Amino acid sequence: MNPVNTTNSALHPALYSGLIRLHVLHHACEEPIFGLGMIEELARHGYKLSPGTLYPLLHGMERNGLLRASEEKHGKTSRKLYMATPAGRRALRVAKKRVKELFGELFEIK
Repeated sequence: MNPVNTTNSALHPALYSGLIRLHVLHHACEEPIFGLGMIEELARHGYKLSPGTLYPLLHGMERNGLLRASEEKHGKTSRKLYMATPAGRRALRVAKKRVKELFGELFEIK
């Protein structure tokens, strides 16, 4: 799989931003997520995001009520964990139906 570099304007990153948000929300519905872990997960799927791209995305999803953040401390260090809110879970359920319908059209799945 060729990685998607979201900074390459020829690839129209706006087309991928919704997919990245859905991917983040999907994982946040399954378990708590954190920034670096999501950067690594998204990289496995070909998305190359920097912290400067992902963290504003997470903060925006939190502001929009899709994610809720909490702080986890490990000795002297801490990190922010994100979980899907009930609104985020509902949004993902609706999005899954719409994505399935779209993919059916894109790939002519009956």
